[in-house]
This record gives sequence, C-alpha cells and structure tokens, in this order.
Amino acid sequence: MRTRKSKTSAWRSLLGSCLGGGGGGRAAGDRQRKVRPGGGGGGRLSFTDLSGAADQDLSVSLVGSNLHVFSVAELREATRGFVSGNFLGEGGFGPVYKGFVDDGVKKGLKPQAIAVKLWDPEGAQGHKEWLAEVIFLGQLRHPNLVKLVGYCCEDEHRLLVYEYMEHGSLENPLFKQIPAVLPWSTRLNIAVGAAKGLAFLHDAEKPVIYRDFKASNILLDSDYKAKLSDFGLAKDGPEGDDTHVSTRVMGTHGYAAPEYIMTGHLTAKSDVYSFGVVLLEILTGRRSVDKTRPSREQNLVYYARPCLKDPLRLVRIMDPAMEGQYSARAAQSAALVAYRCLSSSPKNRPDMSAVVQALEPLLDLNDDVPVGPVGPVGPVVLFVAAAEAPAAEEKKERAPRKDVRRRRPMSPKASPRKRPGAGPKEEFWVWHLPAEQKA
Repeated sequence: MRTRKSKTSAWRSLLGSCLGGGGGGRAAGDRQRKVRPGGGGGGRLSFTDLSGAADQDLSVSLVGSNLHVFSVAELREATRGFVSGNFLGEGGFGPVYKGFVDDGVKKGLKPQAIAVKLWDPEGAQGHKEWLAEVIFLGQLRHPNLVKLVGYCCEDEHRLLVYEYMEHGSLENPLFKQIPAVLPWSTRLNIAVGAAKGLAFLHDAEKPVIYRDFKASNILLDSDYKAKLSDFGLAKDGPEGDDTHVSTRVMGTHGYAAPEYIMTGHLTAKSDVYSFGVVLLEILTGRRSVDKTRPSREQNLVYYARPCLKDPLRLVRIMDPAMEGQYSARAAQSAALVAYRCLSSSPKNRPDMSAVVQALEPLLDLNDDVPVGPVGPVGPVVLFVAAAEAPAAEEKKERAPRKDVRRRRPMSPKASPRKRPGAGPKEEFWVWHLPAEQKA
C-alpha cells in the first residue's frame, strides 16, 4: 500500500506541476484504471486524457508504470556532468548522453547504463513532445519498444532517461557501416523486430500511431535487437467510427506517407508506408533522401520501388556492401512486402501484423546464400534483364551503373559530433495546414 501511495504521489508531482494543474477534481477511485501487465492494455490513458486534465486529479493516471523520478543533480552526476565524452547524438528534442545509475541513486534501481535525453529549448520539439514520451512509454511495455527508466521535471528542465542501447540507431551500421557492414540475417531480424513494435502499437485496444518511423528512431541493443524510440510525435489512433486523426503534418523528409502530407489525415497505414521506406533502406543501404546522388536517384522510393517486383532489377539495387551474401528468395519476398507497404493507396497497404507474418518466416530462408562474396552485377546480367527491350534501350542498359560500386566504409572518426550552438536537424520539418485542422 505504501508503494502504491508513493507512486501516486510521484505522478501527482509530475502531472500536477508539469501540466500546470493541482490536486482536487474527482476522487482517485473515480479515475483509477487498471493497466494490464506487460503494458499497452485497455486501461491505458490517452494523451488527450492527460494533456487536457489540468483541473482534474491525475494522481493515479499512470500508477504501475514503475518509472523513477530523477533530479537534475542526480542525472548530472550519472553522466559526469554531461561531459562531451558521454555525448551520444542529438535529435529534434535535444542532445543525448550516456550515464550510469544504481541503487545509490534510486533505491531499488538495479545498476545499469542509461541514455539521458535533455530538452533543448531552441530545438524543434518541446514540452508537449516530452509529455507524450512519458505518457506513452510510461504505460507501454514491449520487447521491441525502448524502455523508459524515468524522467526529470524540475523547474524549466525536461529530461528523459532510457535504457542504454549499445549499438545506437540503425543509421550507424546501415549507412555509415559503423562498426561494420550489417549482414543479411541481422538486417532481416531488425526489420522483423521493428515491425513487431509497430504492430503492437497499432493492435492495442487504444491504438497508437507512431508518426515518425525512420532508421534513426530504431535503436539496437548489444545483440542488434531492434527497439522503437522517440515517441514525441506519437498520436492516439482513431477510435469508434473515426477513420483518421487530423493533425499538423510533422515528420521527416522521405518517410511520410503521401496522403498524410497532402491532407494531414493520420492513420495506422501512414506508419505502414514509413515502414516500407525503412525496409527499402535496409535492402539497398541507401538513405530515403540523398542529395549527393544523381537527380533521378535522390528519392529512394521513386527510384527503387519499380525494381522491387522484378528479381533481375532487384539484384541491381541491393546493398553492394553485402557482396551478394544474402538469400535471393528472402530478398525477393521482403522486396514484395516493401512494394505493398509503399503503395500510394493506403487501402492497398497491409497492416503491420500481416507484415510480421510475411517477414518472420524469411529468417529461416538461408539455403540459397552464396558461398563467398559475389561481385557487382556487370553488363552481362544487365543485358539479360533487358533482352526484350528495344535496341536503343539495350545499349543504355549495358552501361555500367554508378550505384553498384562498393562504398568505402567511413572511419568512426568521421561520425557526426555535437557542435556548440548546433541547432535541430535540418531533416525535421513542420508543414502548416489550414487552421481548422487540430494540433
């Protein structure tokens, strides 16, 4: 009983002060809802329930979440004063630092490495995104969602404390080949894990739309297990007779679904499209948008989607860094999943549970993986692929392609570092739609 009261007090402190409300309002018994063990149950309170409840008693809203409340001083000590040597990266919310905590910091807290995210007042995100992160990850628990250890809400400071993910985001090994090129089996496991995370959110009794699914938001633990992070832009999904959620268009270039960009109408199928983009990145080793490439190749979806249903064209866009060490059958099946996810019509996209069912069996397809590296696809293969094309097109197809050259691995020293005064990433954007749409 004492434990329950302490948790209740902690949430009153968090949600009372951070939402600008106090106690009062309804009795605790009128507001209490049971949270299903494992997270994500029917008792989950929505962001709308909490963000608009400044005058209500929120003391029992998130009881059972097991989050720890940290002070700024405790987190400063855990990160050794946010020393630059512990800097991990920076996103739209602010910089992230590695730290370490044990029961000397909080009673009952097991010794563990943590990642501490600090709010940058000049960044692209703010208090609302911080609160969304606490509300969603404070209640949702799944093996493919990053664990929120705790938070800090002290004066103007807003910090989030997560479990430390040793291999960082998918961006590092996939695009920078740090620490090494991702083998095919690992790529496929990451895709399946990320798909399971999204399916869990979409299939919850109170669905959640992630809204910002991208490679940099997929974190990898010591075993390269994928976990979704950064729920700052997540939204409660439509309920009842509603078909979509109307919202301000926010996200990252190259990942957002076309209908969401045009209308601001958000559905679970918007996440499915974004998953298709990431799956395409996993297959090709290319970024969703890459301004350094020739103009027709800069947008990955426009360039690569037409190749996904043709095995001979698919082999030409597969990541050359894998040197052909992958199952052709598995790659072709995964490419077909990506093709369906990237359909311009939301109705033609599969739901995420169907994506999991399609991808998971591919993990066992490994009997056709070549023995030894396979060189880049040369003109002979390209000639065969275009055998029925007109003579002029055959000639064009025979020319060696620039995109099949093997990329040189980047040195870890070349990885981006935080610079003093650095602002938010340029990739983060907000489109302002007509005033009648809801924020």
